[in-house]
Amino acid sequence: MRRLVTAASIIMCGLFLPPPCSGSLFSVAVAREEQLIMPTVVVMDVSLSMTRPVSVEGSEEYQRKHLAVHGLTMLFEHMATNYKLEFTALVVFSSLWELMVPFTRDYNTLQEALSNMDDYDKTCLESALLGVCNIVQQEWGAAIPCQVVLVTDGCLGIGRGSLRHSLATHNQRSESNRFPLPFPFPSKLYVMCMANLEELQSTDSLDCLERLIDLNNGEGQIFTIDGPLCLKNVQSMFGKLIDLAYTPFHAVLKCGHLTSDVQVFPRPEPFIIDEEIDPIPKAINTDLEIVGFVDIADISSPPVLSRHLVLPIALNREGDEVGPGITDDTEDENSANQIAGKIPNFCVLLHGSLKVEGMVAVVQLGPEWYGMLYSQADSKKKSNLMMSLFEPGPEPLPWLGKMAQLGPISDAKENPYGEDDNKSPFPLQPKNKRSYAQNVTVWIKPSGLQTDVQKILRNARKLPEKTQTFYKELNRLRKAALAFGFLDLLKGVADMLERECTLLPDTAHPDAAFQLTHAAQQLKVASTGASEYAAYDHNIAPLQTDFSSSSTERM
Repeated sequence: MRRLVTAASIIMCGLFLPPPCSGSLFSVAVAREEQLIMPTVVVMDVSLSMTRPVSVEGSEEYQRKHLAVHGLTMLFEHMATNYKLEFTALVVFSSLWELMVPFTRDYNTLQEALSNMDDYDKTCLESALLGVCNIVQQEWGAAIPCQVVLVTDGCLGIGRGSLRHSLATHNQRSESNRFPLPFPFPSKLYVMCMANLEELQSTDSLDCLERLIDLNNGEGQIFTIDGPLCLKNVQSMFGKLIDLAYTPFHAVLKCGHLTSDVQVFPRPEPFIIDEEIDPIPKAINTDLEIVGFVDIADISSPPVLSRHLVLPIALNREGDEVGPGITDDTEDENSANQIAGKIPNFCVLLHGSLKVEGMVAVVQLGPEWYGMLYSQADSKKKSNLMMSLFEPGPEPLPWLGKMAQLGPISDAKENPYGEDDNKSPFPLQPKNKRSYAQNVTVWIKPSGLQTDVQKILRNARKLPEKTQTFYKELNRLRKAALAFGFLDLLKGVADMLERECTLLPDTAHPDAAFQLTHAAQQLKVASTGASEYAAYDHNIAPLQTDFSSSSTERM
């Protein structure tokens, strides 16, 4: 890794650097702010069924709607403290839907809207889901992941427009009238039921709601109230949602003996490796250890799974957090920020060092899983410390080689960057020749296959003069057919060669018939797949005859 000692010396000196000043930053894969968020759409059921009374201890009468408002208030308060960078929208629905609050970070507005909701008519979930599609696509497009929190009592509606009717007609719809699920954007659907499991199981409501999750490619979950309907149990249900989807990811960033408590935003999702026989979600560690530094020009613009903000969590002397959360009192918030700004923080030091040196820090996320830390500019006056996650594996970036084999310049016999810093050891040259550097067989269209077969037949009619070319093209087609599992092609070409043998004129060279028969037999053996001659690396060699030697002399 380049200039590891130089970058490390800046960090190990223990100096406190102020926040980075303005200026243009180096060219890395820059993500817009929209790519660093996972907005939430809260979809609230305001149909008449939500006004059903609930037996709660005390004199005050509660409706299911009141329980839902209580749970959403708890969710908004949590997000205002721990997810203040997140955008949230509020949609209400019955037979129609209405956007009460567009995407905002003002959670006071969201909580005020909860107390201003009116009651309407019957439930129509399909129209609400269609409204969510429109809202998200208009604001964020189809590439930004979004979380949808559907709050309902489990009543599916009646007649046309009910969830039963929508699911029953799901397979009979045209493309212009398709069901809104799966959403046209990456999403997770969380259904918060203002009912307990026994109530939902008494009808087919639970089965229909589970079908919604299945239609959304299995992305989401259904939450029900454990026990009787009361404020305490509603809090418990929304607490489970918060633990699953809205818990901040806190980690410890380490570099040698220097550490910093940080929050990674948005929360990194577990990654599932498809190549494994039994896929297991792979989650990053809470200890993020910097293993070295690389020039930006060397790491270039690598492919990444996701990008995240890295926010320092300042601690006061008592060990309590004073950031990055928010407080209700503006004076207390300003005071906390002033205190945090006077405390030296390794995260700020690292950010400034990477920006000044024009480097990225390679961080280990887990066993054989790496990422990179770098500075990214939001504007000319503001930049942030970012973390991008590479795909798990020992060699996520082929041009750098295996991460475990990288080391400081001091370990090398010669400076790999030259005395004048005019060269780079990267990219590493691959040991094996890549497929795109060879003549590969492509059969995307029928014409490509037809051309390859015709080439073999043309050379077959010019035997023995074209013997070498004939077997070269024959072996190329044979290898491609075995690689694709296209064994019927081998038998078909064998039949063609036998037919060509019978059509040879009387003036044809005797060696032509021997070579065609030999090639046809070899292809038939390979088409069975049960012989050593069917191996991929085996090549069909020309048949040695008394005529082949004399014909070779003539050639």
